[in-house]
Amino acid sequence: MHISMFNPFSLSIEETVTISKREYDHLKGENAELKHALSEAFALIKKLQLEVTDLRTEIQLLKNGRNSRTSSTPSSHDYGRSNKYNSREKSGRKPGGQKGHKGSSLKMSQNPDETIKYFPKYCNQCGEEFSSASVSELHERKQEVVIPPIIPKYVEHQSYRCRCHNCNTETVSDLPLNLKANIQYGNNIQALISYLSVYQYLPSNRIKSFFNDVMNLPISEGTIYNILGSMSKKAEPAYKIIEGLIAKSRVVGGDESGVKINGDKAWFWVFQNSLLTYIKVAYSRSYESIIETFSNGFPNSVYVSDSLAAQLKIATKSKQLCLAHLLRELSNFEDAFNCTWASEMKQLFKSAILHKKEMDTIDYFQVSKKVKEFENKLSELLGYDYSNKHKKQKAFVNRLLKNRNNILTFLYYHEVPPDNNGSERAIRNAKVKMKISNQFKSFDFANHYAVIRSVIDTTIKNSNDVFGALSSLAEQKLVTAE
Repeated sequence: MHISMFNPFSLSIEETVTISKREYDHLKGENAELKHALSEAFALIKKLQLEVTDLRTEIQLLKNGRNSRTSSTPSSHDYGRSNKYNSREKSGRKPGGQKGHKGSSLKMSQNPDETIKYFPKYCNQCGEEFSSASVSELHERKQEVVIPPIIPKYVEHQSYRCRCHNCNTETVSDLPLNLKANIQYGNNIQALISYLSVYQYLPSNRIKSFFNDVMNLPISEGTIYNILGSMSKKAEPAYKIIEGLIAKSRVVGGDESGVKINGDKAWFWVFQNSLLTYIKVAYSRSYESIIETFSNGFPNSVYVSDSLAAQLKIATKSKQLCLAHLLRELSNFEDAFNCTWASEMKQLFKSAILHKKEMDTIDYFQVSKKVKEFENKLSELLGYDYSNKHKKQKAFVNRLLKNRNNILTFLYYHEVPPDNNGSERAIRNAKVKMKISNQFKSFDFANHYAVIRSVIDTTIKNSNDVFGALSSLAEQKLVTAE
């Protein structure tokens, strides 16, 4: 067998190499394997090039998207955040108190609890000493507000028995039914512990220190847990009433957020409107966690939420997607891809929100020309060809198409907001509590928080006093000290 080989060092010289048939077949097989490997390598390179392109786009999205302006990320997590940039649009008003705003300041009491008088002892000019007979008049007065030392008050309840002189029967007076042990904590202590733990987010160890250092009342963390558990039970009737009212409401906003319970992942769910807040805890973020409480959904409600599948699966009268979420995503696309359709969609949503602020109650009785224009513009923008867009953009548009009738619902109902900010505010309290305490120690304790916080938030929304409401709950029964 003869093979002619090309010599790279000379174009005029050829070499003839004689090899065996076996060697030839071996080299031929290696050549085929190398060609196949080269083909696979080219295919892999092409695939990796596509992945690099996708990853570069993803990085661009993350750089622009993972901040408070273009996503649900808290502002505290913004990378390289600066106070020089404010995502809020300018209102055109000057900073500070606005015209007509009523200020408030600490006012002097006309009937002070204590008065301390200061008389001069001698003349500043000649040094003559003033006597008690010297004439003096009030020159100036100032006041300071102080809290007297707090000393716990021990109230003893005594029952007596008397023997009747007529029939010789002995009668014993009854003590209050809420007295179960020889010594117990009173209702104002229960209310204060609930106020500090649930409303002011204090961990149990800090509450313990507060009572010991400020209230001069030693109390254990175990007693604090017992009190919160007891207060949760007392709040159950009100909690159930809130649940029933929410289920029948015309408008309900829903949201969920992750928390830790003894190291495990769990979720707080919130269902709320302008007057009610209902919070529940569950180990699941699924649809089953919702129907576990609201088995029939919200058949009378316009339900406002983000695009979580479990939220959108709920049976409702109608739905409203949170435009605040959609606007953040559009800002992300606008910054990352400089796409005009995102800017147009943003402008449409902002114009619709502004128009709602200008609408009167009577405007909701019939569909106005302006609302029809918004609907037509939305259909026009969703009708664009998005086949050449990034996969995240296409997914966003497909989500809007799937929920086309749930985007501008707020223009047809006076009570329906264009966003789900009310639910986010309600769920944020649980996040703050967890960040301060790190986690909930047990599912029961997380549930106690959810029940009491539901009552507190509903109390606030109805312009009632939080501590007063907690005091009313605590009066039902006293809690035994540990």
